Amino acid sequence: MARLLITGMSGAGKSTLLSELSRRGHHTVDTDYEDWTDHDGGPWNASRMTALLESHRDVVVAGTAENQATFYDRFDHVILLSAPVDVLLERVTLRTNNPYGHSPEQRHEIRRYVAEVEPMLRRGADLELDGLRPVSDLADAVESLMTEVC
Repeated sequence: MARLLITGMSGAGKSTLLSELSRRGHHTVDTDYEDWTDHDGGPWNASRMTALLESHRDVVVAGTAENQATFYDRFDHVILLSAPVDVLLERVTLRTNNPYGHSPEQRHEIRRYVAEVEPMLRRGADLELDGLRPVSDLADAVESLMTEVC
């Protein structure tokens, strides 16, 4: 097994991919929920993330946080899940499991993050996956990385 981070912009499909991996029996953590950060996009709780990574050799973490790069060396792979900005905006507008992206201000913020933050995520990633691919294909690709590390 392996420790993997799936990162990317809101609407890229991180939570959907994580749900599929969980359905397939993998231990997953979605840092958008359960107080992993103090606020949307804020830093991960460092002690909590450290404890998670020290205690689980086989975990897939999904999320994007301002301090995530400090944890890159503890992941076997950092995967950027990406999609065109118009797709991101459509997805966040239509989703019902997360309110972020419903307001015009948040959609403007997403556009800015795509321009300013996504290039940094791309530089730190080992692999980029196209969030337009079917979720089953994405999960297969992630699982192949998990077995590669073993």
